[in-house]
Amino acid sequence: MISQIKLIETILYVNDQEASCKFYQNIFRKAPDLNVPGMSEFNLSDNCKIGLMPNKGIAKILADKTPHPGSGSGIPRCELYLYVDDIQIEFENATKSGAKLISPIIDRDWGDKVCYFSDPDGHIIAFAKEIKKIN
Repeated sequence: MISQIKLIETILYVNDQEASCKFYQNIFRKAPDLNVPGMSEFNLSDNCKIGLMPNKGIAKILADKTPHPGSGSGIPRCELYLYVDDIQIEFENATKSGAKLISPIIDRDWGDKVCYFSDPDGHIIAFAKEIKKIN
């Protein structure tokens, strides 16, 4: 294990930073902790952040070494799997926030109760609650 990791930040590449920021502000029910041109960040816990970076911004960094991130818009490119205390509240909030329902709340064979949504860019958001430990 890499013991020097102090913080995990997952950065989602998005078409429209402002629209995505508003979407995630509704999903997380909090204002971004950083919101400047080129990056929005939400601190979700002491060691976890979610960042939003415009496709065109990361494309400058990646140059021509990879396909342009915009070519993958609408295609699920990652999943945020979020364990929550009350899955029904998160399901209702995501629905109200305009997230696209992928799968309703269902008990899964890996021991979690989970529902799945997608954000405006096609990234998957799962809200989960552990229902039993699998050995």
